[in-house]
Amino acid sequence: MLNPIPNTEEIEIKQGFEERYSKLTDWDEFKKYSLSFLRRSIRVNTLKMAVEELKERMQKDWSLTQIPWCKQGFWIDHKGKGEDYRRDIGNTIEHQLGYIYIQEAASMIPPLVLDPKPGEIILDMCAAPGSKSTQISQYMQNKGILIANDFLGKRLAPLGINIQRTSALNTLITLMKGDWFAKSGIKFDKVLVDAPCSGTGTIRKSLKTLRIWNPNMVKKIANEQKRLIETGFNILKENGILVYSTCSLEPEEDEAIIDFLIKKYDNARIEEINLEGLKKGSIITEFEGNRYSEEIKKCLRIWPQDNDTEGFFVAKIKKL
Repeated sequence: MLNPIPNTEEIEIKQGFEERYSKLTDWDEFKKYSLSFLRRSIRVNTLKMAVEELKERMQKDWSLTQIPWCKQGFWIDHKGKGEDYRRDIGNTIEHQLGYIYIQEAASMIPPLVLDPKPGEIILDMCAAPGSKSTQISQYMQNKGILIANDFLGKRLAPLGINIQRTSALNTLITLMKGDWFAKSGIKFDKVLVDAPCSGTGTIRKSLKTLRIWNPNMVKKIANEQKRLIETGFNILKENGILVYSTCSLEPEEDEAIIDFLIKKYDNARIEEINLEGLKKGSIITEFEGNRYSEEIKKCLRIWPQDNDTEGFFVAKIKKL
């Protein structure tokens, strides 16, 4: 059941934004979900505690509802009423000890698509604050090497704290621009590029996105995203896997970026994404006069109204 954010009638929605998104999706549904509170969700950290053990430990005070596409993921709600009702999951002992990670349900998808395996060499190019890095390390069972990188020093503090709290012991933290990895000489089995973006899929979490949005910002960000995805692809081993994701719903940051890559590299192949229980939104095949490759239809676009989550875009690419 949707819980609308109060006083949203006072929020200014730019005419250009409404016009654009009316062309891309059902505007009324998108607006209704985007201006409603986001369900709280957690991921059980199986490096420290089994799923069933965690459920038993928290069931007295918290109601856990399975997220269909992630067996370690749960929507969480406190059982208390009135003044006894709690929202502060971050203050629970389970969070502080690293048994759980507070993570949005759609954010769990890119590591699932990456499908990390023990013993692999993996790069999370834009890692802070660490939700996806710690999830990757969890799936690697702390075996192999995970490099968690970010380009701003101030972002390394939460990244380091979360890696330590969750006991992601196979993880190395680096500080550099993502495209510098092209000079490293390292070849990776898998690379995650969870790219910096305009964040138009996260309005439910940050209403300021509506205020700061402008098309020129989107174009500028897209240029950086092209550099990052190209670097990620070039540092893959043969038969390696690249997952590109954003919490943006802008075609220039999503479908256009993948179209750019596969048209430039003949050995880049998009792979189909299917996760049980996840409803997929329609891929954008043409935008503002630009027609994208039919292969783009294999990517994953999620609108907030599809699964009552954030909006997200995910693509899986194999290097032949």
